[in-house]
Amino acid sequence: MNFQQLKIVRETVRQEFNLTTVANALFTSQPGVSKHIKDLEDELGVEIFIRRGKRLLGLTEPGREVLSVVERILLDTQNMRNIAEHFASRETGNLVIATTHTQARYALPEVIKQFKAEHPKVHLVLHQGSPKEIADLLTTGEADIAIATEWLTNTQEIAAFPYYTWHHAIIAPRGHPLTKLENITLADIAEYPIVTYNEGFTGRSNIDRCFAEAGLVPDTVLSAIDADVIKTYVDIGLGIGIIASMAYHPERDSSLVRFDVPKLFVPNTTRLAIRRGVYLRSYAYALIEKLVPGLSEHKINEILRNESAAGLDFSI
Repeated sequence: MNFQQLKIVRETVRQEFNLTTVANALFTSQPGVSKHIKDLEDELGVEIFIRRGKRLLGLTEPGREVLSVVERILLDTQNMRNIAEHFASRETGNLVIATTHTQARYALPEVIKQFKAEHPKVHLVLHQGSPKEIADLLTTGEADIAIATEWLTNTQEIAAFPYYTWHHAIIAPRGHPLTKLENITLADIAEYPIVTYNEGFTGRSNIDRCFAEAGLVPDTVLSAIDADVIKTYVDIGLGIGIIASMAYHPERDSSLVRFDVPKLFVPNTTRLAIRRGVYLRSYAYALIEKLVPGLSEHKINEILRNESAAGLDFSI
């Protein structure tokens, strides 16, 4: 048994049992991948994968148990490397944050600026993607911290903590008929073409739910993954926009007007997440506590211990 065999088992599941993509991901050959799997199965005396001819279709029952152990071994191996790096150089290293455009553009800059001033030797990497991509980056170990509004409470391997709560707002070109209304309703909004987020991004499901519960069918003429694109198309007159309220800046967006309507849409919670069982460097916890004051390394470990003792799924 060797680490390459364990990595191949894990990657085979991640690549949905396609051995060609497994070989490409691990920079090896497909016959080599197949041989490593067969050698491991022969050593263990059980089949890890369900087969149809030469194709792998899924995990066997013992294969699911083997995968769980493989994940722990590889995680602990990476933890040992992280521990060694931490004590070899406490203030030098990389910190990878996976997040959405909205968070990277509007929520993080000031905190990142403060963090870099205090930790100048830490190299920060920001990966932007969809909420599901962000969760996947965290669970595969390609990111240390994840920040998003959706998906981070859907995966057992992830521990998610509330970061902040926010509301959607309406934006429209100056002089729009909505500016003449004293109290804007969902029905008023539904009378106009709407530009807002793609499904799965920045609380879009909450927007759709609020209209549905009011018995309204909005005319969404364009959807995008970030507020800057939405504002661009609202500015050229395509429709009114529904965006995260913090994505509007009075000076930069002077051609648009924002309507704060917190009673029309339910609040959204953006969460910060880490992978359970992972060893994070001290500067990672320093950034976490800047983002969520009071959420120290000690506090995180205490919460996770209490969760484990109670046998509960965790999300606050």
